[in-house]
Amino acid sequence: MSLINVQNLTFAYDGSYENVFENVSFQLDTDWKTGLVGRNGRGKTTFLRLLTGEYEYSGKITASVEFTYFPFDVMNKERLVLEILSDVCPNSEDWEIIREFSYLQIEPDVLYSPFSNLSNGEQTKVLIAGLFLRDNNFLLIDEPTNHLDISARQTVAKYLGKKKGFILVSHDRAFLDSAVDHILSINRSDIELQTGDFSSYLKNFNDRQAAEAAQNERLKKDKGYVGHKAAKMMKKAKVTEARAQKAIEEKSMLLKNTESSEELKLHSMPHSKDKLVALNDVNIFYGERSIFSPVTFSLEQGERVALEGKNGSGKSSILKLITGADVSYTGSITLASGLRISYVPQSSEDLSGSFSDYAKSAYIDESLFKTVLIKMGLSRDDFDKDTSDLSEGQKRKILLSRSLCERAHLYIWDEPLNFLDIYSRLQIESLIRRFDPTMIFVEHDKAFREAVATKIIRLE
Repeated sequence: MSLINVQNLTFAYDGSYENVFENVSFQLDTDWKTGLVGRNGRGKTTFLRLLTGEYEYSGKITASVEFTYFPFDVMNKERLVLEILSDVCPNSEDWEIIREFSYLQIEPDVLYSPFSNLSNGEQTKVLIAGLFLRDNNFLLIDEPTNHLDISARQTVAKYLGKKKGFILVSHDRAFLDSAVDHILSINRSDIELQTGDFSSYLKNFNDRQAAEAAQNERLKKDKGYVGHKAAKMMKKAKVTEARAQKAIEEKSMLLKNTESSEELKLHSMPHSKDKLVALNDVNIFYGERSIFSPVTFSLEQGERVALEGKNGSGKSSILKLITGADVSYTGSITLASGLRISYVPQSSEDLSGSFSDYAKSAYIDESLFKTVLIKMGLSRDDFDKDTSDLSEGQKRKILLSRSLCERAHLYIWDEPLNFLDIYSRLQIESLIRRFDPTMIFVEHDKAFREAVATKIIRLE
């Protein structure tokens, strides 16, 4: 056992007027399995990069372990997995690697396959296995679930739960609960450390939120009295208006870590038909290869269908097929006449240009679009940036906000929660449960899927 000591850590990016961290101090035990949580843009990845020494900072970070960041960059992916792992964990024996593979449900013969032949999920599992075999290593794991399907998430979470000595950034609540025993939360004004899994942390956090909300209401009621008192101060002591206003603000200040999630709206429309989509013996083809057994299902108005299956099983292709995209298939698909669809694709890589141009090209009201984005946590300063320069979480919020501005009978969302922080996920979950839209979606976040889906279709 040893400690990671952070003392008076202060950091800001070059050219920024605001500090990401300011005089932050805490300690972590290197045996802990620590989940690092916080809203998008709070500095989770930045903190991991500070631990690895990538950025200069003021203050002090001391530790007796070597930090390794994941995702791990692999040079020359055409090499065999065994050759790559000989670089990642050079002191490990083959039997040790195979043992770790067995825990992650990786076949031993994967060692002799080119790394490039593996799926993204398989590459993730292979590298995590190798990185845990490094000597004197403390692993910094940054959002590993982005390339993991539901089954792989459960496998990796179980694997991490048996390890010790890592910090994990993830927005998947079930994944965190299975993998960690401490939570380090980057809040609005401080950093908080708590023992336990994420669910216990969230319960405590929500209890404090409720207490803060009650306190805020009491302060608001007192505000009139404080304002009257400040006015008397101005007259009697001839204090400046600015000082009086400061007195009001200090007395009526909201408690420091309140996380507000404004309610969102969805512009769903009823359709004259009950059955909106019907697939009969549909099979998707990549070239001449069939990717799953023929599937038959229908989507009734008011249903929320979740497609489930391993990576590469054709879930996204089914969604694209319903939207009318050019997808090679057999069988038949029937859509209700006049069906209006709002589609959120899996990838945001095509985003570029200004927010105004994006709203115009999507035929949505720019003012409403930006209002929704602000409710989802973007700032007005972000609107001056090119959308291609935003974080992946912010780009995801752009795609979702566009969909929320569209009037539609059917909402088709492909992994809508990718890169979204936990609080934004809860915000979207609340929206869906409140408005009950008709949906078909793909999402690997187990907690979200169980909360909103009315039917699950598994592709084999």
